[in-house]
Amino acid sequence: MTTSLKRERYTPYITFSREEWAETSGDALLQLQDYYDLEQLQGMNEPLTQEEITQIYLPLAHLLNLYVKSSQTLHKATSSFLGSQELKVPYIIGIAGSVAVGKSTTARVLQRLLQAWPDHPRVDLVTTDGFLYPNKTLEANKIMNRKGFPESYDIKRLIHFLADVKSGKERVAAPLYSHLEYDVLPGQLQWIEQPDIVIVEGVNVLQVRPRQQQKDPAIFVSDFFDFSIYVDAAEKDIRKWYISRFESLRATAFQNPESFFHRYAHLSDAATVELATQIWDDINKPNLEQNIAPTRYRASLILEKGHHHFVQSVKLRKT
Repeated sequence: MTTSLKRERYTPYITFSREEWAETSGDALLQLQDYYDLEQLQGMNEPLTQEEITQIYLPLAHLLNLYVKSSQTLHKATSSFLGSQELKVPYIIGIAGSVAVGKSTTARVLQRLLQAWPDHPRVDLVTTDGFLYPNKTLEANKIMNRKGFPESYDIKRLIHFLADVKSGKERVAAPLYSHLEYDVLPGQLQWIEQPDIVIVEGVNVLQVRPRQQQKDPAIFVSDFFDFSIYVDAAEKDIRKWYISRFESLRATAFQNPESFFHRYAHLSDAATVELATQIWDDINKPNLEQNIAPTRYRASLILEKGHHHFVQSVKLRKT
């Protein structure tokens, strides 16, 4: 590996350029290069190339594989020490970042790649959208325009879910969310049945409650994570990506009469951009600045994207 890694003395992170990070993949490329389909993994308006997987996601999957194997070895050592076979618990990875920054694509790619290793073939992906309060609850509390902010999530239910998963419970249910209906689907559940790894993706996964709200002993979602990732980019770039995605959705998903946003299907191009900009400025930007971006340095690893939507550098927390 090159010797230009930025190992600043007074920072908790080691910073890798894209090229330096790509050199860390080891034999992962040979193992995984035929294990995925780009079209299935790519998100709307989120470019995903073979080069991005090879240079960014394969090294990350390789690192996570080493961490998971280490955790499994520690589990065996603990069981040996106790003289009994303790129940295996999943390794939990949290992925945070702004709306439209590419969290979902990162989560899907890592899920697919991590499944390739025989050490942990069962990898489940859960999004925190399902833990939003239903629209009727948000409307009753007059916070529908705060959807995605901390107060719009049933954090207690999410923490109970993660506690059950981390305790090794055989079957744990997560609520499902429909982006078409823009609401939690009543009675529909995703069942988690003792996988090797669980990836939890959402804007809120690294957030903590303000001190004045901590009536009980403080337990945070991130307390259950073994590793966490923050997908980062400049606000002006995320804003551009959000508007572009909104334009694409108007021409596709919004055309469905069952879509919550069908009312916007016939907007002109100019009106679409104006509305998307307003939503960003009134809702998504304040949420990013007040609640999401401040959690950036709580992550184990930060993927820093450039204006082209591709990762340009990686920060890995020192251990």
